[in-house]
Amino acid sequence: MKRSNLKATALTLLLLVAATAGWACPVCEKQQPKVLRGVAHGAGPDNNWDYLIVGVITVIVLVTLYYSMKWLVRPGEDTPDHIKRNILDLD
Repeated sequence: MKRSNLKATALTLLLLVAATAGWACPVCEKQQPKVLRGVAHGAGPDNNWDYLIVGVITVIVLVTLYYSMKWLVRPGEDTPDHIKRNILDLD
């Protein structure tokens, strides 16, 4: 098997496993509120503070992801020997 085919097969398999691992089983589905039914395993949130905590963490993760991608693609340094050029220049 070619290396590129092996990578594609491994990535597809990983994505399929990750996608199905998040589905809730019938027992867990009964314990979840309507919003999370079929999505999460285990007992549902204890109170509304849990939703607020998850929302704040989601915002922090999305902001961090945005800035890390922004500074990786357009680092702002003009010197050709800057360390970020090792990632961006694939020569």
